Amino acid sequence: MACPRPFPALRGTRVVSLALNLPGPAALMRLRALGARCLKVEPPGPGARPDGRPIPADPMAQYDRGGYDAMHQGIRVLVIDLKSERGRARLARELAKADLLITSFRPSALAKLGLTWLTLHKAHRQLSMVEIVGAPGARADEPGHDLTYQAEAGLITGANLPPTLLADMGGALTATEAALACLLHARATGKGQHRQIALADAAHWLALPRQWGVTLPAGLLGGTHAGYRVYPCQDGRVALAALEPHFARALFAQAGLPPPDARAPFAPAARQAIAAWAAGKTRRELNALARRHDIPLFTMK
Repeated sequence: MACPRPFPALRGTRVVSLALNLPGPAALMRLRALGARCLKVEPPGPGARPDGRPIPADPMAQYDRGGYDAMHQGIRVLVIDLKSERGRARLARELAKADLLITSFRPSALAKLGLTWLTLHKAHRQLSMVEIVGAPGARADEPGHDLTYQAEAGLITGANLPPTLLADMGGALTATEAALACLLHARATGKGQHRQIALADAAHWLALPRQWGVTLPAGLLGGTHAGYRVYPCQDGRVALAALEPHFARALFAQAGLPPPDARAPFAPAARQAIAAWAAGKTRRELNALARRHDIPLFTMK
């Protein structure tokens, strides 16, 4: 029997977003998936393509058009010049029909546009606002990007860039959470609510396991456990996650090691034996062993 499609919990909810780049549009994408009717407002772009179509002003459309298109599927995009009186009047008409506004401007820029929470709440009592900023509180006007927020949270090791944009994507999830909280409050009280979320706070939240020591080099998930490591194999790498005792027993048996006690997975000899075992196997062989013996692993080219 097929599983029923999930109920669109935000059906009938109208969301307007002024947020450009990644965190705001990613949050809008998630709200759209929950059933909200979403409008994205962009400033006038830098010109037009040879076919006459306008070039979007959102920086994401310039450096990753595929990502921009993915985030805006099913979302209406409207170009409005908020620096003009006519543009602000058009936005006001859209906000009069909306339940939620998402922004990612610095607070000083919102003030210049007349879009502070106090001003908006006075004009649109039903409207809630989620304000995405870089750093929290008094630091909200400071410049920054995903890389600086990850660095501040201790997620950058060495000189290599991180493999993904954790602060931005974590901020999108935090903004979605804040949006749902605002909408619940508005449904209960009839009045909109304002919440400010910071990408730096999102990075610190994602970094908590590292701050607790769990993923540091000396921590349980930092490489000390022989069953929770990445090892080379004949034609790639294998990520092993045999952490629980029953998974560790299955892995040790395949590696030719005796059944482990609580201390055995942390012995250098165990890491050496499992490394030698993995090095002698192909990805296909390792995948087959994982299915046959219930070992959590994932092979990579």
